Amino acid sequence: MLKKLKKISGGVKYSNPYWNYNIDNYEMPNGNTGDYHYVSSRGSTMIIPRIGDKFLLTAQFRYLNQKVSLEFPGGGIQEGTNPLDNAVKELKEETGRDPGKITFLGEHNPFNGVTNEICRVYLAEKLRPCNDKPDDSEEFELYLMTENEIIDKIQKGEIWDGMTLAAWALYYFSKR
Repeated sequence: MLKKLKKISGGVKYSNPYWNYNIDNYEMPNGNTGDYHYVSSRGSTMIIPRIGDKFLLTAQFRYLNQKVSLEFPGGGIQEGTNPLDNAVKELKEETGRDPGKITFLGEHNPFNGVTNEICRVYLAEKLRPCNDKPDDSEEFELYLMTENEIIDKIQKGEIWDGMTLAAWALYYFSKR
């Protein structure tokens, strides 16, 4: 049986509205102690906008990878916001659309060795235009794609964002 790792002490090194950077001292499986650096998150959401038989994706420049990423709308949850409201907010800000119908698809942890974050994934349908705008730090281009076009871009490595890939898997396998 796998041994549960025991926290000895810990603290927050840095904090922002979306997450804390923590360092814990813990007991390793061999009995020694070590430091564990991780992001303690309030969670995130991703929402898959469907318009008929097509899906709306956003392209945005990702600073850490220094390249454009094709993704579904999503983002971190600030304190005091629930996941469903956050998903709707992200959809409005990133696409200028308001959902008429939302379905919860599932959840995943995007990087379980580095963060405790849980990303909740939703499907948005019956979209209506709205006037919401992106944050000053964000810029988007919108792309409407069929399921086959999305699969083709995944196979070619043109959709490489892990959270988008996980969200698509939750959507794709929910139909089976």
